[in-house]
Amino acid sequence: MNKLTTALLTGAAALAFTASAQAEPDGEAIYNQACMACHMTGAAGAPIKGDEAAWAPRLEKGMDVMYEHSIEGFQAMPARGGHPNLSDEEVKAAVDFMLEPVL
Repeated sequence: MNKLTTALLTGAAALAFTASAQAEPDGEAIYNQACMACHMTGAAGAPIKGDEAAWAPRLEKGMDVMYEHSIEGFQAMPARGGHPNLSDEEVKAAVDFMLEPVL
């Protein structure tokens, strides 16, 4: 292989890796993995996905507070929903997915 072809292939591979590494987190998949057990059943007082009345007083505090409570934990909810391996962006994506029906 000549140097130009090698350089092009290397650049394309790096670009593909960068694009995949920067992909948006899948909020639905994260919700299904980390949040659904409580937010589908109401376990420990968790507001159920889609329940506007349950979410209204929480939403009045603003999304920054929603994200903060989800990341740091709040009352019975553990930090990051008990999944410490989740990044802040992944937690926020799950919160956004969970709140879609009530926004």
